[in-house]
Amino acid sequence: MPVKLSVVIVNYNVKYFLEQCLHSSLKAAERVSTEIWMVDNNSVDGSVEMVEKKFPTVKVIANKDNRGFSRANNQAIRESKGEYVLLLNPDTVVEEDTFEKVVRFMDEHPDAGGLGVKMLDGTGKFLPESKRGLPTYDVAFYKIFGLSKIFPKSKTFGRYHLGFLDENETHSVEILAGAFMLLRKSVLDKIGLLDEDYFMYGEDIDLSYRILKAGYKNYYFPDTRIIHYKGESTKRTSVNYVFVFYQAMVIFAKKHFSKSNASMFSLLINFAIYIRAFAAIFSRFIDRLFLPISDLCLIFLGIYILKGYWGTNFAINYPSTFMKIAAPFYSITWVLTMYFSGGYDKPIRISKIVRGIFSGTVFILVIYALLPEEYRFSRALILLGAVWTGISTLSFRFLMNLLRGKEYSLFGEKKKRLAIVGKEEESLRVLSLLKLSDTNHNFIGFVQPKSAASASTEHEYENYFLGFADRLAEIIEVYSVDELIFCGKDLSSQEIIGMMSSTKRPELEFKIAPPESLFIIGSNSVEDPGELYVIDINNINKNVNRRNKRLVDVLFSFSVLIFSPVLFFLQKKPGTFLANIFSVLFGKKSWVGYANNGNPNAQLPSIRKGILSPTDALNTELSDELTINRLNSLYAKDYRVYTDLRILWKGWRKLGN
Repeated sequence: MPVKLSVVIVNYNVKYFLEQCLHSSLKAAERVSTEIWMVDNNSVDGSVEMVEKKFPTVKVIANKDNRGFSRANNQAIRESKGEYVLLLNPDTVVEEDTFEKVVRFMDEHPDAGGLGVKMLDGTGKFLPESKRGLPTYDVAFYKIFGLSKIFPKSKTFGRYHLGFLDENETHSVEILAGAFMLLRKSVLDKIGLLDEDYFMYGEDIDLSYRILKAGYKNYYFPDTRIIHYKGESTKRTSVNYVFVFYQAMVIFAKKHFSKSNASMFSLLINFAIYIRAFAAIFSRFIDRLFLPISDLCLIFLGIYILKGYWGTNFAINYPSTFMKIAAPFYSITWVLTMYFSGGYDKPIRISKIVRGIFSGTVFILVIYALLPEEYRFSRALILLGAVWTGISTLSFRFLMNLLRGKEYSLFGEKKKRLAIVGKEEESLRVLSLLKLSDTNHNFIGFVQPKSAASASTEHEYENYFLGFADRLAEIIEVYSVDELIFCGKDLSSQEIIGMMSSTKRPELEFKIAPPESLFIIGSNSVEDPGELYVIDINNINKNVNRRNKRLVDVLFSFSVLIFSPVLFFLQKKPGTFLANIFSVLFGKKSWVGYANNGNPNAQLPSIRKGILSPTDALNTELSDELTINRLNSLYAKDYRVYTDLRILWKGWRKLGN
């Protein structure tokens, strides 16, 4: 039977999303003669191995480098056999009848060169980029300076997202979104494939415009919907995104606009690049350094005031070196120890802040005791400074909480009231995954699909049974549910998307548990494109553990560098030993990593290549792959600084590996 549809998915390090996308695509492919291609751009997360193992019918092209979106799509398009080609993002979920409906529409509309569908984000909200207008310089101006956002339904200012067109009606549009872009193969044969001058972004605009110039139409088709988690492959707030995206617009203008219009457009875009890049850098600065710098200033100011008060009341004349040397040292030490104890991680934890201040105070007192008499200014000021540091840092966070909300909450993240929608067996499996993943949730109960006969007899399920999915809105309201997890095994994509879009509780979050997978995937907002509940192995990826692991690497490197004249002669490979020291210092390696660099199929968090591994803490050599994989998983799951130190102690003669 001839192939009607060729689906092309380009993947780069989004294995979890890709698996869910392929599950939904294969279900949709049951209704249309379909071939599915997955082109991988040199991912390191085990994506290729996962597809080859779990989806043997999917055709895989595994690139040895990152060839970008356009070149990777073109690789598969050239090999494809379908009458139509669908470019599909890996962070999408399609309905079971999506392929059937879009192919039928194209068959019935021979003037259609391309087609896009109604896209929803991970919270069930409509994504305005489902339909777009041509980014001429005036449209781009309105977009860049926010007028399109202020007046989204204006026919003048809202042309970028065509906000004046009804999202529930079929329309002829100018630009299709690359996340779901159905193309007539015969049209591609006439106008050419994706322009490979675009590495990422802009190629969908270019191709859409060439379809229009060839005399065909692009359609927005809302009779089927997809979930687009939006932004998992790239971080849209990064400076790199700003440059790549807007430079793509410049390429488009130079290619398709007149010379004068292209020059004006390029001038506008280059201006926008610097404005947006500055905004992105400033935003990151505020996000990462605002609290530490504020604390540093408050602590230093407090020490200055305390010095004046203490000196006046107790007739102590502090030398000028106190404020020049001691006060900055105290302030920086307290900020650093708070940082390494996790005091600047979000959600904010009072215990981590107090622990950091206490550690810093002990460190300062130890240094104070070792100093010559002339540099021992006042132990009382150290203790008073510690008290002031605690009061000022906690008070400032309380103030920020009043001004900025839960982002600066001192009481941690509120536990989510969570319900699972699915049949008994799969729902219980998902609940067990949640328990293992150590997530911050308050489990409320189970909701059965309408198709299920009844709530069953398993004790735990029966006790937590809330009702059936046809009364889901009522259950959400009565039990104040904050998060729903849908069992992908028991519910169709169409049912899941329908429930997501019909619920009216604005703060409600959604996740999907793919069948036979050890993760639960979802998205809370466009700004927070994806959140994973991954089982067992996320401990090593926590911010505080990443920092502490790096601190161990740096301190140990300096220590062995000092003693390298002695250690040099005790190593089996002295030259490699010295090279390893500098590789670790420059962040290319870690002293401890996974054995055999980790099995890509084990879904382990990515860390630097290790010189030693958990197997080096043993007295015997291991060759059993299963045991090695288990040791790697345990290392990732239960990471502690002590673990690295123990491995280094046991394997110090192998530092030249």
